[in-house]
This record gives sequence, C-alpha cells and structure tokens, in this order.
Amino acid sequence: MAVINVYGAGLAGCEAAWQAAGMGVQVNLYEMKPKKKSPAHHADTFAELVCSNSLRSAEITNAAGLLKEEMRRLGSIIMEACGVSAVSAGGAVAVDREQFSAYITDKIRSCPNIHVIEEEMTAIPEDEITVIATGPLTSEGLAKAIQERIGGNSLSFFDAAAPIVDFESIDMTKAFWATRYDKGDPDYINCPMTEAEYKAFYDALLHAEEAKLHDFEEGEKLTVFEGCMPVEVMARRGEDTLRYGPMKPVGIRHPETGEEFYAIVQLRRENQRGSMFNMVGFQTHLTWPEQRRVFRMIPGLENAQFLRYGVMHRNTFLNSPDLLDQDYSLRTNHNIYFAGQMTGVEGYIESAASGYAAGVNAACRALGRDPYIFPEETMIGAMAWYISHGEQTLFQPMNANFGIVPPLEKKVKGGKRARNEALAARALETVSRTAEELRKYTVENE
Repeated sequence: MAVINVYGAGLAGCEAAWQAAGMGVQVNLYEMKPKKKSPAHHADTFAELVCSNSLRSAEITNAAGLLKEEMRRLGSIIMEACGVSAVSAGGAVAVDREQFSAYITDKIRSCPNIHVIEEEMTAIPEDEITVIATGPLTSEGLAKAIQERIGGNSLSFFDAAAPIVDFESIDMTKAFWATRYDKGDPDYINCPMTEAEYKAFYDALLHAEEAKLHDFEEGEKLTVFEGCMPVEVMARRGEDTLRYGPMKPVGIRHPETGEEFYAIVQLRRENQRGSMFNMVGFQTHLTWPEQRRVFRMIPGLENAQFLRYGVMHRNTFLNSPDLLDQDYSLRTNHNIYFAGQMTGVEGYIESAASGYAAGVNAACRALGRDPYIFPEETMIGAMAWYISHGEQTLFQPMNANFGIVPPLEKKVKGGKRARNEALAARALETVSRTAEELRKYTVENE
C-alpha cells in the first residue's frame, strides 16, 4: 500500500490525513502532543482551536461561507465536526471547541488507514512523501529543518486571541441579546456604551500596560496581521477606529426600547452549554491585570470572570509564491508538501482547505497520479493559486475572499451581492464536478 507522512494534527494536518486515507493511502500522522506542546496549545486532542471558536460566516455570498460549503460538499472532516459541535452564532458558524476537537480526534484515531505516532519530528526525509502541517508555532527543531530546506525564505507576524468570559458573571440587566440588523437568531450578547463611557474606556485602553513577549519571541519586531489585530493596537489608530471595527453599533437596537448606542461590545457563545462567551474582536496583548481592569469598564462586564485571558504569540509563514506550486508541493522537491497557516492562508477553514488540497495531492503522488489542481473558480482552488502566484515582495497571510477568484465572464447587474451570488453559484457547480472526479480516484484505487 502507498504510504505518506503527515506532520501535525491540527486542522490542516487532520484534513490532509483524512483525505489521503480516504483515497486508499496509508498515513503516518506524527503529532508531538501530548508529550510536548507549543506555548499556545493546552489540550491533548487534535485540531485544537487556539483563538476564536468561530469559523466566520455561513452564507455562500461571503467568501468564508462559500469555502465552507465547498468543503462540506467535498467531504471535509472539519466541516463534519462543525456540524456535530455547532453552537448558536446567528449567521456565523461557531463550535464548542472541546466537542469539535474530540470528534476529530476520535475519527482520526479510529481510521484504519491512519497510524498516529506521538513523536516530535525534527527532520524532513528527501525520498518520502510528507505533508508538513505543523502550524505557525512549529517546534524549534522542525522549524530549523524547514529553514535549511527553503533557505530562510520565511516571514513572521504576531497573532492574538480574545478573552473568554463566564456567562454567569455578565450583568444581563445592562447587556442584551440581539444580532445585527436582526439577521439570524439573537445569539450575541451586546454590551452598550454611551459616548462618555466609550471615551473613558478608550482612554484606559490607550494607556494600559502590554504584556512582555515570551522568551522565544523576544527581540522580534512586533508585526501584527491585519485580520487578528490586538484591540489596543487598533485603538492607537484613532478614537473612532474601534467604533468602525469590533465596537461598531450600526444595525443593533435594544430589543425592548429600540434604543441605539454610541458603541457596542459583542460576546459570542463559546460552547454548546452557553456557559462561556468570548469577546468578539477583542484579541489583546495586555497584561492579565490590565485586561481585568480595562475590560470591566464595559457595561455588563463590571464583575466579569475571565475563564481565559487574551494572549498573543508568534506566527510564522512561508514566502510561498517563491517556494510552492499550486498543489502545495515544494518546487525543489515534489515529495514535500506544506499545508495550513504556514503557507500563508489565514483562518481555520482556510487552513483546513489547504490541508485538503495538500492531502489529496500527496495521495496522488503516492499512487503515481498527476497532481490534482483545484479549479481557480472555486475558493479552495483560488487560494491554492494565490499562495503559489501571489506578489512575492508583498506576500501576506490571506483570508478567503472574492478578490482572488477569476472574474465572471459577463457583468452581473444588482451590485456586490448579486455578483457574489453568481460567483458562488459558479464555484459550487465547479466543485460538484471536482467532487465527482475525486470520487473516481478513490473508486479506481479500491
């Protein structure tokens, strides 16, 4: 039987292993947990969500929503897990992170074609087909091996996570349930602010003390990814920046009084029981005492009990356009594939999608087939094109977006939404053909 290696059991690694195994390939899945963990990881299970528990929009007119629907139709294990661990989040997809991770771990460990090896890998074999999906906090030994392999062509930035609050500690006489523009169920807790309250909070945030970097990050330039910017960094861009970002009040009214507010902090359900809520868009690098002091200035959170404080850690990604082909393989050695955030895709579902493509292509190589290039009309294919063709001197992590998809042949009337609907329809029609082609690969190998 054909064999491949997969390094890392995060979202990308699990998806890669699952897809390759489904094509009839034997997979050796190497994971250093539970013996060793990165600074951002705590659980012993696979596919641990270390930042938000949200996978963003569920609507196919949103690029992230379209990507999720493509993945669902392609038989993604990550999307399967989303289905069984979902928590209410209005028009978004959010999960109970413990159930999500446990489900994937059980499926991976019980798959007969996947052999889990709890071992840290620090070398990359030349002649074995290997998918490296060890994430933005790859261990020092393997990171060194990767650097030696690619000649130092990598970049770094810092990623931040938001605090999680105990629901019982939220004052619901001040906060209220609602969703923006009454879209979907009222699944978000909203903490409203007057102008005076906002300005006092803003001033406190500007002058709050930031935490020191970890030892492994000291001396590095603090460069943040725009899509996961700490709230205090955002605040320094101007007094109204937060009111146009995570504290935007537009489209939210008090359900009983109809009142509108100067600013609003939203909290989203973190688990299915609804006992934990995370502060949406409040990624932070403040010290823990400062988080308690400043965030308790928010109406409704005066007595908030923080179940997890915001944290910040280093992310590392490759200069992929200079290194990788469209099948996620290394141009200098097509036995080696990369997947996940280290390729320059940003986001949970984007990482899983890259793992899907890398796993399929690693299996193709093991089976003696030509690479399978996902069509650029699909979001999963457009991301593969972006990481292999993006502007090398300005290459930055990228979320799924319609800007990387080839334009429609004919202009669509009706504005942006109508255009996105047409792009989504084209993508889903294309991905249906892709799913059928991949099914033939699997049947032929049985």
